[in-house]
Amino acid sequence: MNAVLFVGHGSRDPEGNEEIREFVRSVEGRLGEPIVETCFLEFEAPSISKGIATCVARGATRIAVVPITLFAAGHAKLHIPAAIDEARLKYPAVQFRYGRPIGVHELALDILISRLTEAGVDGLAGADDTALLVIGRGSSDADANSDLYKITRLLWERLKVKWVETAFIGVTAPLVDEGIERCIRLGAKRVVLLPYFLFTGVLIKRMEKMTEDFAEKYPDKSFVLAEYFGFHPTLQTILLERAQEALQGEARMNCDMCQYRLEAMKHLDHHHHHDHEHGHHHEHDHDHDHHHHDHDHHHAHEHGHDHHHSHDHHHDHRHPESGGSKPAEPSKAAAAKEVLS
Repeated sequence: MNAVLFVGHGSRDPEGNEEIREFVRSVEGRLGEPIVETCFLEFEAPSISKGIATCVARGATRIAVVPITLFAAGHAKLHIPAAIDEARLKYPAVQFRYGRPIGVHELALDILISRLTEAGVDGLAGADDTALLVIGRGSSDADANSDLYKITRLLWERLKVKWVETAFIGVTAPLVDEGIERCIRLGAKRVVLLPYFLFTGVLIKRMEKMTEDFAEKYPDKSFVLAEYFGFHPTLQTILLERAQEALQGEARMNCDMCQYRLEAMKHLDHHHHHDHEHGHHHEHDHDHDHHHHDHDHHHAHEHGHDHHHSHDHHHDHRHPESGGSKPAEPSKAAAAKEVLS
């Protein structure tokens, strides 16, 4: 019996968590699967392990775990697969399939453009005085940050607006105020802020205040805060696609950054050994990379072959401290391999 377990990030803001639950309820009827459940990475219950346990208790024999995250960063690359690997050991008779995050998707561009239309700024083509600033949460994963830049470029291609810039609310540069200042230096008289966030929460509320502050700082400029990406009806189509990919075993995770996982895994023991049911008590409403769990995650490369992360890769993994000038020392590579196994 198939089950689909959607994994939301979780927020300190109850309103954001309820948005996720409502969205999953709206998708449930379209999925046509007997079991659909929701769980959260942090700040909210149930946890992934409890969500899986509920699916099993309801009779699931195949569980597709689908992250409701915009990009593949630490949670999607490490923490969710770790929970799946633990579940495989606990429920050996159950098949587990891992789905992809939302990622760079054509329909995501449609959602962003619809948010601009709602804000009354859809007619951007040829608007020489307007800059569009796409704002992401920010991650310590360069791969995830680069995906936002790709979204930004694709949006520019679609809109033909003169300037489409990128900024982040935290973790990495450029930050929002830097993005605003860049737009103004480029010559923009109007700046449209377009948050690429899934759910409401403290960061969206902070951005509302920031927009007011920008208007006071630059009284001769115009600032428009568009609605955040959010749980747009079109997002249902993307998540349905991700769920079906997972159930059919067709999901493909980005594996170009294998070094990321090897390096992260080497330091797991230094970060935490406490119960996986925990919620983090420090504030981070973005997609942080907590290097928590060791796991043994199998996935397929885009270029047509599968490999299992517990064996020694034949790629030339290089350590960041080496500056890319030499392969990892055998002893360090062996240590990384041991942690992963």
